[in-house]
Amino acid sequence: MIKKLLGIIFIVAMMAALAVGCAKTETPAETPAETETTTETAETPEEEPAPVEAVVLKLAETHPADYPTTLGDYEFARLVEEKTEGRVKIEVFPAAQLGEEKDVIEQVQIGAIDLTRTSIAPLTEFAPSLNVLQLPYIYRDADHMWNVLNSEIGENFLKSVESANFVGLGWFDPGQRNFYNSQKEITSLADLKGLKFRVMQSELMMDMVAALGASPTPLPYGEVYSAIQTGIIDGAENNWPSYDTSSHFEVAKYYTIDGHVRVPEIIIASSIAMQKISAEDLAIMKEAAKEAQAFQIEKWEAKEVESRKKVEEAGSIITELTPEAKAEFAAAMEPVYQKYAAEYTDLIKQVQEVQ
Repeated sequence: MIKKLLGIIFIVAMMAALAVGCAKTETPAETPAETETTTETAETPEEEPAPVEAVVLKLAETHPADYPTTLGDYEFARLVEEKTEGRVKIEVFPAAQLGEEKDVIEQVQIGAIDLTRTSIAPLTEFAPSLNVLQLPYIYRDADHMWNVLNSEIGENFLKSVESANFVGLGWFDPGQRNFYNSQKEITSLADLKGLKFRVMQSELMMDMVAALGASPTPLPYGEVYSAIQTGIIDGAENNWPSYDTSSHFEVAKYYTIDGHVRVPEIIIASSIAMQKISAEDLAIMKEAAKEAQAFQIEKWEAKEVESRKKVEEAGSIITELTPEAKAEFAAAMEPVYQKYAAEYTDLIKQVQEVQ
């Protein structure tokens, strides 16, 4: 009996030992798997998004750094960088560092320069409908012009440059343009006869001066001072700040306020350059141009007052046309309107009807 009991205990003990042995053998096999998992987790760091590289654009400006339109360029550049959170940056090159106006426009068209601020006059070669915005005496006053430019009509004019490989972004204040010369005071239409005036490189501007009885001479802006000084031309036509900052008052002291045209300034970009810009950032650039416009107008108006005072103190003779003389100037524009208005009659009517 005892032998039988001992045999049973031995068998149970052997089974228990086998069970423990099995347990010890299985446990180490599981441990490496846990260690491997822990190590794999520790060696997989969280990836950070790569920084976005800013697109840097060059903006060409013919005027000096302290000129109202150049100050508007700088404000535009500041707003673009701020509103795009640094994705788009604009470097402004003033004082014709990248070339004169017409040359720069051609460089923008082929994408060699990214942006420029320019008068629409030389741009009419690429977008003829812009002539409507610079027709003599088309605006009643500055408020009328701004109501046109900031309306759907103005937006359509911005779009009109797209077919020539440009992107229109916004408008700047051009001021009222007046005649000045080195020869004599101008009080009537007859006084213009025979005088040689520099005009912008625009067919309409040449036709306008010819219709007034004077001789138009297209020249780059940077050559006007020496051309008056040497007698190649007798004078030019421009606004108060340009007459002042270009020092033209030193060689042409007779300034006549006739207000023949207001030629809007436009910010244009190369459509090639804009391919680097997202649709969202392009919309931001247009918004920034609109905001910079208000800033530029404020600087422009202050500069007009300052410039007039400066040239008067320097000895310039200022003559303001009488209403009768101004009406005579306007009446002389009939052939200009006949030539340019025929194709754009409806558009001209829309502009004139804006309140």
